[in-house]
Amino acid sequence: MNKFVLRQSLILLLAAVIWGGGFVAQSVGMDYVEPFTFIAVRNVIGALVLIPYITLMDRVNKRQDSKSGANTIKNKGNVRTLITGGICCGICLFTASSLQQFGVKYTTVGKAGFITAMYMVLVPIVGIFFHKKAGKKVLAAVALALIGMYLLCMTRGELYLQTGDLLMFACAVCFTFHILTIDHFSPLADGVKMSCIQFVTCAVLAGIFMLIFETPSIESILAAWLPILYAGALSSGVAYTLQIVGQRGMNPTAASLILSLESVVSVLAGWIILHQALTPRQIIGCILAFAAIVLVQLPDKGGNRKTAGRHRAHRRGFVDGTDQTV
Repeated sequence: MNKFVLRQSLILLLAAVIWGGGFVAQSVGMDYVEPFTFIAVRNVIGALVLIPYITLMDRVNKRQDSKSGANTIKNKGNVRTLITGGICCGICLFTASSLQQFGVKYTTVGKAGFITAMYMVLVPIVGIFFHKKAGKKVLAAVALALIGMYLLCMTRGELYLQTGDLLMFACAVCFTFHILTIDHFSPLADGVKMSCIQFVTCAVLAGIFMLIFETPSIESILAAWLPILYAGALSSGVAYTLQIVGQRGMNPTAASLILSLESVVSVLAGWIILHQALTPRQIIGCILAFAAIVLVQLPDKGGNRKTAGRHRAHRRGFVDGTDQTV
């Protein structure tokens, strides 16, 4: 297995694990604050978490540039791309998060998990229009993962669309474009800085809607400090940054498969933390979902020189200064 692909896959897997645990924090936090308030505060925390790291890395890079006499014109030219990418990702993130937050109110958790996981299918379909090819192995893994997600989330076997279902499907569409947007901008700009701009954009948008439609209070926010802190510092600050960094050089369909494991982790977290037992059907679903991840990471027969060359090019991108975070 290509070491670069393995490393990126592990980074994305860590993001999925953090997000899976975040479902518990999000559920508890909603007992105290309203949706837009929760989204706004968690993204403010997410941005604040990254600022010290960005400041430190800027100082280190400046020292290295001054010693080597590197030309900073290229980095200045990337500022516009960085800001554009961060804002685009932030808009996608805010829209998807809002739809998901409200959709859960009107549908079952099982349906919400399965319909959201539909971005596994939407990513390769939409990616075709952006000249992103998905091989037979990846498509087979998508089918396997969908079966696993169905067994895991649709515990009663029903599948009919209501208002919440439509909202969750719209959420899946937005997460699809979020993944593809990251896939486009991550090789062109600093991943951590783009993630920070993403959180600021999302926080500003959520803050506007919060002031218009909700009645936030400091008391309610402080009452939910622990779940908000987890969602902001880990689920937002750490996990979304890991997504941006981990997606660099990865097939977006394969990335979406790994990230979709958050649904599996959320069930396991509910089992361990909330003492919710797993049925045999759900255990089979977990196994199939993990099998899909293993399948998509297996090397092609006879190797693929073009793919190897592309991964080497992306490795050079890390060294050339576009992102020194991994």
